[in-house]
Amino acid sequence: MPAPGNKPKNLLHTVRELMAYLGQHKLLFAAVAVLVAISAVANLLGTYMIRPVVDALAAGDYAAFVENIVLTAGIYLTGVVAALGYTQTMVHAGQKVLVDIRRDLFEHIQTLPLRYFDTRSRGDVMSYFTNDVDTVAEAMNNSFAMVIQSFIQIVGTLTMIFILNWKLSLIVVVGYVVMFAYIGFSTRRSRRYFQRQQAVLGELDGYVEEMVTGQKVVKVFNHEAANVASFGEKNERLRLAGTGAQAYAASMIPAVVSISYVNYAIVAAVGGWMAITGATDVGALASYLVFVRQTAMPINQFTQQSNFLLSALAGAERVFAAMHEEPEVDEGRVRLEQTGKGSWVWRIPTGWGIGSWGALVPVAETAVVDAGSAEPAAREAGAQVGATATGVDGTLLAVGSLPLRGDVRFHDVNFGYEAGHEVLHGINLYAELGQTIAFVGSTGAGKTTITNLINRFYDVQDGEITFDGINVKNIEKDSLRRSLGIVLQDTHLFTGTIAENIRFGKLDATDEEVRAAARIANADSFIQRLPRGYDTMVTSDGANLSQGQRQLLAIARAAIADPPVLILDEATSSIDTRTEMLISRGMKQLMEGRTTFMIAHRLSTVRDADAIMVLDHGRIIERGTHDELYAQHGEYWQLCQGLKELD
Repeated sequence: MPAPGNKPKNLLHTVRELMAYLGQHKLLFAAVAVLVAISAVANLLGTYMIRPVVDALAAGDYAAFVENIVLTAGIYLTGVVAALGYTQTMVHAGQKVLVDIRRDLFEHIQTLPLRYFDTRSRGDVMSYFTNDVDTVAEAMNNSFAMVIQSFIQIVGTLTMIFILNWKLSLIVVVGYVVMFAYIGFSTRRSRRYFQRQQAVLGELDGYVEEMVTGQKVVKVFNHEAANVASFGEKNERLRLAGTGAQAYAASMIPAVVSISYVNYAIVAAVGGWMAITGATDVGALASYLVFVRQTAMPINQFTQQSNFLLSALAGAERVFAAMHEEPEVDEGRVRLEQTGKGSWVWRIPTGWGIGSWGALVPVAETAVVDAGSAEPAAREAGAQVGATATGVDGTLLAVGSLPLRGDVRFHDVNFGYEAGHEVLHGINLYAELGQTIAFVGSTGAGKTTITNLINRFYDVQDGEITFDGINVKNIEKDSLRRSLGIVLQDTHLFTGTIAENIRFGKLDATDEEVRAAARIANADSFIQRLPRGYDTMVTSDGANLSQGQRQLLAIARAAIADPPVLILDEATSSIDTRTEMLISRGMKQLMEGRTTFMIAHRLSTVRDADAIMVLDHGRIIERGTHDELYAQHGEYWQLCQGLKELD
């Protein structure tokens, strides 16, 4: 996004992008342009008809007078019908364009990496769809047709006044030059303020959204006064930007009107003298003066729309800037395929195979070799598919397809959210089918970061992560994430029924599958006690449910997906000890036969893990079973003392 206070970096590029959307409905906009042209020309011809009407009246030719009156009425009636036609057509065309912009913006937002949302407030992202798109809507509904009409009237009026009296027209042209010079000056100044206004408005919306969402915290800490003060500061910045934008834009109309009045007075005086001396006829002068009076009208119309135009361009630039953000990179080519109920395989693309460190390499069409001579990673993969093959570089590969087993490994992984600030250092670990790996450590040790790397919310800077021997970068992200079930510490429920929220994990799940998943998570009992059971509506991110109930629904949502790998990030953090005991059997059933990565602080949760990784400042400092680590009296032992107190 352009920095607040700067004018758009590439205004013409923004206009071209907007015009590209208009071009998708060119027939409708062509119809609008034709009808606007008819309306504008009718207005010009109606004004010109003053001349024959006045001349016929002055000559006493009443028949010609009546004919000209009827003709003038017909011209204006045509203009009225055309105006009605283009306004209605413009409504339909404008809404189609806005639908396209919103659709493309939302589709692109869905493709952006998680890092994009981590660095922006939700209110600012929402501002794209509300404030920014709304300003484009205002311009579409009010300014598009008006700009075309004003342009035709300006050109037509200048043409007609030169036809009627070219000498007087030189005076009018001088007035035009002064008008456009001032309009250009005001436009340049107000454009910067409009851009600043849109940016500050997005920031203000983000602040309001955060404060409304966190009202409980605000009230607990008596932060209302500080919030009001902070809001006042942001609101004042918006006022200053809005005042600057409107002040320059609002000055254009009075300035243009004043210049037009002076111009009209001069032309009327000079024209009157020419009529007295016989240099022009009275009818021509009457028509000419009306045209001169109308020269300011299209300019005034344009300046009246300048606020919409400038604000729309500023909003459109923000929208298009968001649409040009780099989408999440997905270079994966290995995809997940279901071969039967509960049976999945990784499908390796034809002509390729899996080499060392899970890399994709070309496969030689001949030379199938004994899997026993392959290196360990390739030998293990080859043993599952029956054979390995040599690549063009002589590397031994797995080819065809691999069963999805849930074997996840980290190989010397280093990672940082920002360049030069690593949060994980030299992480090496493996999890085989059915194993539960628990991560413990102090806050900020890197536990959640590890799970974020498994599902490729972020990509590692150094090292490799392999899934069933395949580097996760070579797996299609949709396929990778379809193989994972995640229960986050911060639950998020969507507006809809409880059944629909559980079904979010598997959109085609039957009602029985939904209930079965709820029973696994031990959520069925509390759901049945609700007034409408599974049809109970969930609103405001589950505000009508307790935190523990929301957590149970999140677990049920993961259960219905039936993934081979589970990631549980403090999945039972919001559940009391009694509820945790009730769902332990269901959780064990869910985890059975699956690779599970667990982040937990409760001793009862981590003691049964197959391996416990103790992290400190992004490094694994201890690893082993509960009994092994506890006997060492090291960092894990110290953590357990604290966990016992919590339990």
